[in-house]
This record gives sequence, structure tokens and C-alpha cells, in this order.
Amino acid sequence: MSQRVLLIEDDEAISEMVRSYLVKEGYEVETAFDGEAAERIFRDRDPFELILLDLMLPKRSGTDILQSIRATSLVPVLIMSAKDSDVDKALGLGFGADDYITKPFSMIELAARVKAAIRRAGYALVGAAAEEPATKVKKIITLRGLTVDLDNFSARKNGEEVKLTAKEFHILKLFVTHPGQVFTKAQIYGSVWDDDYYGDENVINVHMRRLREKIEDDPSHPEYIKTLWGIGYKLEGAVQ
Repeated sequence: MSQRVLLIEDDEAISEMVRSYLVKEGYEVETAFDGEAAERIFRDRDPFELILLDLMLPKRSGTDILQSIRATSLVPVLIMSAKDSDVDKALGLGFGADDYITKPFSMIELAARVKAAIRRAGYALVGAAAEEPATKVKKIITLRGLTVDLDNFSARKNGEEVKLTAKEFHILKLFVTHPGQVFTKAQIYGSVWDDDYYGDENVINVHMRRLREKIEDDPSHPEYIKTLWGIGYKLEGAVQ
């Protein structure tokens, strides 16, 4: 069965170029040309394996659509945008995007990123079940009011649901399944993104900040995931 991609791009020429290339690569691609149509298609159609999202859209912005998607789904979102500043990248990643590609881009690079994002998401869905029996981890882990359910990819803080993106959840999972272990940014990137790390600290910093904003009482003085300056991060305390 073909993997389904929702392409949200208001430039019809770019949309057709991307759609045609991905179809040739074996994907089933549905297109939307404005934010309202995108939200309607995402809500009413069968689930997609990936969302390709332009930030500059008529009727509703790409960031609005991203936030709406993240309210109900962990589907991978790859932003396509002409904006190339660190602020725009941080904004997109902070709202829950999984990756970011700047226009103009090559179709080869785009297809590679699409494939990698879907592969990572597929790995995430079977991550807990893929544990070897001899090293099987606990399915529900608690730590001082924070509960992480590895089977259902969910977290709760003092009984209240914590809405995490896929990347935020897998960063949290990495730490709660390895309490007390120190992870460098390169190790976090390699584990969560399943890719080589080239020193782009902005990606790690944005995701770590957003995760702390959701699980910490005071994100500027974190009690769960501690920073070891110049080294990396570690989970503080014993899990149950």
C-alpha cells in the first residue's frame, strides 16, 4: 500500500512539481492550496503518513495548521518555506514540526527527507514493542508526578495530560528509560532523529526548551531533565 502524503502548498507550480516527483517515488499525494482546505482534508480523509507544509498560506497560516494538527496527531510534519532565518526555523520546530527544508530545494533532497521522516515515525510506532525480551523496559514509568506511558506514547503531569510532539515524547522516553545517564546533544540527536549530528544545536535546544515548558513547574530551573553545562543532559531522580 502506498504511503499517503498531504502536500499543503499555495503555489500551484511548486505543488505540482513536488506532487509529480513524489508520485513517481511511489507515494500517494493529496494536495491543498490554502489553510482551510488543508485542515478540512486532514480532518476528513484517511490518515496520512506525512504532512508537507508551507508556512505562507492563504486563509490560515502554516503555523496555525501545524498547531491544529499537533492538537490531535503525531504525524510527521516537514515544513517547506522560503524563510531561512534561525527564528523561523525555531518557530516551526517549536510548534511541533519534525524537519524544515528551505526553498528552493532539490527534489532528491526533499524525497530523502520525506523517506527519513516516515521511517523515523514508523520506528517510533513500534519502538516499545521492539525491545528485546531480555531488556524489556517498563511500560509505564513514573517520576515525581510525571507519568510516561510507553505503549500509548503519552505523558501526564499530576494527572493532567501533557500534549507532546513525537520528537518531544521520544526525547522524554530516552531519558526516563535511562535515568541518571548523561546524554550529549549528539547522542540525543542520533537516538531521536536517527541521523548523523552536524552540530546544529538549535534543533536540540528548541525541542528541549519546549519539552521543559510542558513538564517542568519552572522551566528555567528544571527538576526533571538537568543540564550539565558543556556536556549534555541527564534525568534527575529515580523512576518507578
